[in-house]
Amino acid sequence: MTTSTYVTNENTINEIDDRIRALKNASSIDGIDISKEITALETKKETLYEEMFSNLEAYDVVKIARHPLRPSSLDYIDLIITDFTELHGDRRFGDDKAIVCGVGSLGEKKVMVIGQWKGKTTKERISCNFGMPNPEGYRKALLKMKLAEKFKLPIITLIDTPGANPDIGAEERGQAQAIAENIYEMSLLRTPIISVVVGEGGSGGALGIGVCDRFAILQYAYFSVISPEGCAAILWKHSRCAPEAANALHLTSDRLQKLGIVDEIIPEPLGAANRNPKEMARTLKETLVRNLDELEQTPMDTLLDNRYKKYRKIGAFVENA
Repeated sequence: MTTSTYVTNENTINEIDDRIRALKNASSIDGIDISKEITALETKKETLYEEMFSNLEAYDVVKIARHPLRPSSLDYIDLIITDFTELHGDRRFGDDKAIVCGVGSLGEKKVMVIGQWKGKTTKERISCNFGMPNPEGYRKALLKMKLAEKFKLPIITLIDTPGANPDIGAEERGQAQAIAENIYEMSLLRTPIISVVVGEGGSGGALGIGVCDRFAILQYAYFSVISPEGCAAILWKHSRCAPEAANALHLTSDRLQKLGIVDEIIPEPLGAANRNPKEMARTLKETLVRNLDELEQTPMDTLLDNRYKKYRKIGAFVENA
């Protein structure tokens, strides 16, 4: 399936949804039974979804991960974390809205949750820099992770960023240093850590909250050293080659699992997470609870040793003589 076919099918599905809404409105007003017509359209939509998602290209997955209606970290926090209390600030510069931190309950477990936030409205997107965190965001996250370690709270991080903010101000305030410090400190934190890519997992922006004991990814999310457009601009000198770049980057969940980077792929509902956020949240919660139960049964020294080995073996290769 090419990207153009994916877009065409998505547009057709949107037209079917509009038609279904119009029929339901007409039925409620005129009292006409049009259930057969609605059922036929629903069946057609299901068939199109199955066709769309049966053989996606890598760049199609990138588009799904960026879908404007895809549930965000805050959506999942609202759906699966109870008694959530947000914590702010890095004690140095300010409060970065691109990273949300707080304490809450996952079922019966108290946890520290850290998620990246892109915003929904134009105003929100601007205020949180379209999900591209600044160094103060990573410093805020590290402070809260240290707090979690002190009070023996497991840490859950929800990754959804195109990458860390690359502008001059962020670099002047120590962007690279903040990310590097987080990677180092997270490798040593004496508390279980689970990271889940729920949308985009872009470069160091994802790694800054992504060192963990269990690394999971939603089925139609992606994780990559660079965006397909950025890679295409460097290697092919034009962003129109992004589909080729996406394929070469091996950024989809199935390829990442084969490479040993991802521990678990979390299945999404037919039509992806944006079609049924509540079902997706239930699946995510079950995955988090199961993994936390397993990690909490592991002695801390063993946990840290396994965490170290996990990252040492990534990128291993055999060189022929």
